[in-house]
Parts: sequence; structure tokens; C-alpha cells
Amino acid sequence: MPAVDPHLRGLVAAVSDAADRALTLWAGGRTQVRQWEKLPGQPVCEADLEIDAMLRASLSALDPSAGWLSEETADTVHRLDLPRVWVVDPIDGTRDYLRGRPGWAVSAALVEHGQVRLGILAAPARNELWIAQAGAGATRNGRTLRAGGRTELAGARVPADQLPRADRDLVTVEKPNSIALRMAMVAADEADLVATVRWGNEWDVAAAALIALEAGAVVTDALGDPLSFNRPDPTAFGLLCAAPGIHHAATERLAPRAREILGQG
Repeated sequence: MPAVDPHLRGLVAAVSDAADRALTLWAGGRTQVRQWEKLPGQPVCEADLEIDAMLRASLSALDPSAGWLSEETADTVHRLDLPRVWVVDPIDGTRDYLRGRPGWAVSAALVEHGQVRLGILAAPARNELWIAQAGAGATRNGRTLRAGGRTELAGARVPADQLPRADRDLVTVEKPNSIALRMAMVAADEADLVATVRWGNEWDVAAAALIALEAGAVVTDALGDPLSFNRPDPTAFGLLCAAPGIHHAATERLAPRAREILGQG
């Protein structure tokens, strides 16, 4: 078991403080914060920006030499020359946040040489704090997480509102708007599979990817390739986060769809 990372305590404190502030602004689901759209279909609100600034101040003080990559901050090439970078989504699941639903979380990760070293999710409206350190496992509210042992894709639990006709052999379960929380559900054996076939951003999944991996799940892009972080273009096409016994079958089902969308079919 590796020693506790020296950044861990400070990261947990910073994310917890930010989550408490986000919860205060949310006010039990009656949020009155100003909101708008960055792009059509991409909501943002004052709380996103306030929490982003709060985390940047606290995490930069924790490790001034680390770079910064966040959904709510203009990206710069400066981070590419640094061995470590903070990867942050101040409120993942903004739609749920604005609708007064609890499926949102504050997400922060420390990436080192392209791999996630620390990952924290705080979901205060759900009274959940998820913590992972590379090589040291993952916990929710102090309890060790272990992904499920499912070995057949049919019947797998998927956080979704509805499923495509081709996937009707799967079973829907509760779907928080936050993709990070959906991935964490796989880590906690409350879901078996999270899959997407669209471009996604590193800040959406960095912390949750480590939580899932440390719980024994398998996390790749939609083609089954491993994820890496702090890339020049901080995106990946699709996501597959699955219980280990069904990841191969899920890749065989999803990858052809991904290749068709990418024009590789």
C-alpha cells in the first residue's frame, strides 16, 4: 500500500469547502443563481464560476507548480510543459444543479505525467464524498469501494433515462446528470456500465476515472483504448466505464458504433 499522497488532505479539504459553498448557493434545490448558455444546450451559472475561482485559489496554493485545466477557465498551452496539472469541473451536472436535483458533484483530480494520481468527488446534496489515490483504492464516505462481478452484458445496470432499441437487454437505473457520479456508481456496484459515443472532456471524467479504476472497474474510451490526461486537446471520443467482467463485451458492442460516427467503419 503506497503512502498517503502529501496533496491528499489539502485536496479533500479544498473540494469539501467548495462543495459546501455550492450547496449553500443551491439552497436545498431552490437555487436562484443567474444562469445562461455558453453554447446552445450547455448551461452554466454563477455558481460554476464562483466554485471554479474558489478551487483555483485553494489548489494553486496547495501546489503552485501544478498547471490548471478546468471547464470554466480559458485553456492555455502552459499546462503542457508541466508534470502535474489540476483537472477540475466545479459543478459536474449543472442541469441537475439548476433544476434542484441532487445529481451534481464537485470534481477535482491531480494528474501527473498523463495519469490521474488523486481524484475527489463531493456530492453534498447526496451526502457523498468519494476519494481515490492511485494504487491505494477508493472510498465513499470512508467505505472501500469494489466494482461488481457481473460477467454477462445482458441485464447489466446502466444509469439512463431510456435505452436505444439495440440495448434493450440492459436495465436502467437512476441517472444523475453528472457523468462523474454515474461512473462512481459503477465503482460502488450500483451500476455495471456507463457508455457514451460522443466527444467528452477530461474534466468531466478525470476524478471519476481514478475512483472507478481503483474500485476494480475498467475505464476506456469508446474504442476500448486507455484514457490519458493533460493532452493538447483535452478530449476523448466516448467513454466505457464497466465492471471488469463485461468490459470486453461492452467494447464489442460499442466500438462499431463509435467507428461509424468517426467515419472509420
